[in-house]
Amino acid sequence: MRNLFIILFVLYPFLSDAQEQDKTDSPSDSQQGLTGLSESIIFPEKCLGVWEGMMYIFSQGSLRDSVKVKFTAAKTDIKGNFVWKTEYLSPTRPMVKDYKLVVDDPVKGRYLLDEGDGVKLRLYNINNKLYSLFKVNDIYLTSSTELFDDRLVFEVTSGKEEGETQGVKNYSFSNVQRVELRRID
Repeated sequence: MRNLFIILFVLYPFLSDAQEQDKTDSPSDSQQGLTGLSESIIFPEKCLGVWEGMMYIFSQGSLRDSVKVKFTAAKTDIKGNFVWKTEYLSPTRPMVKDYKLVVDDPVKGRYLLDEGDGVKLRLYNINNKLYSLFKVNDIYLTSSTELFDDRLVFEVTSGKEEGETQGVKNYSFSNVQRVELRRID
């Protein structure tokens, strides 16, 4: 516990500065960053194309299912908006998630995943990896999309709060979905 306190104490000034900076940003700053940044270094630009792979679904530590996945990243007519479409090619329960990935603040590497029904998830790009943390009802979820040279790895975890010890809350990782995609087009 003492080591955790020391780590947090050391990181706190950096975290609080970043949070204060986040609060002072205005929408015009975001738009300014988009026009001032080369499209070639924006994360979704690096992901353009059609990708395929097998998603493995784990629950309580055991492999429960798998499904073939097709992912498409494409430009739209609107600058800073990208098609971010995932097709689950299940023979029994096929599903399409036709989302848009929107550049929110390219200087900070911040994006919005627009699900099209009013839900917008905030994502952050750090070193070629998008991160997101959000809560639905009492379930906490993380998602990440990481770009390697020839593959795109997408992972979602979910779980609930398990308890608290000395001010530190613990959370389970009950479910994990992971797919390693390879570019086919």
